[in-house]
Amino acid sequence: MRVLIADDHDLLRDTVVLFLQSQGDIETSTAADLAGACKLIETEDPYDLVLLDLNMPGMNRLEGLKRVLDMDGGQRVALLSGEATREIVEQALEAGAAGFVPKTLPAKSMINAIKFMAMGEQYAPIDFMTAAEETASHPLADKLTPRELQMLKGLTEGKSNKEIARDLDISEPTVKLHMKTLYRKVGATNRTQAALIAREAGLF
Repeated sequence: MRVLIADDHDLLRDTVVLFLQSQGDIETSTAADLAGACKLIETEDPYDLVLLDLNMPGMNRLEGLKRVLDMDGGQRVALLSGEATREIVEQALEAGAAGFVPKTLPAKSMINAIKFMAMGEQYAPIDFMTAAEETASHPLADKLTPRELQMLKGLTEGKSNKEIARDLDISEPTVKLHMKTLYRKVGATNRTQAALIAREAGLF
């Protein structure tokens, strides 16, 4: 099994390599940035898995992931990060990533996750994906229900009622009902004003 680890933190990279090589059946290569990783993918034998650090030089967040996924070789690509949000991970999985490995994962779990992904499965830690997202208390947010907050977020992203309904898997009339209550609670008369109020309050 061939694995490429691309991370600009020497200590972490070397530690992961050490763990993997101790398995005996995993051959590893390393790179410190996206350009180095791409060069290895182009010149070396195909890798079973490429692990990319989300914040290393050249990545530009998910752009680097997509670039490596589009390269010849058919390599499976996964994200490695200590600070990715659930939203970023969901976007990465949707883009075709083989998975996500938090840097906080214990060594044994990390090795298992890497083997799992290299064998063709998709991996993301259940506890990470289901953890309640921490939201700081906010005067405006405190007035709204979780559903109304989702509506407001949709408005700040410029989405129509139809798009919001589709995203939340509810009917359009239900969205309209929530919007009425939402406008009243935030003191807005229309969607543009509601979105503006949310942005000025630094809610999204």
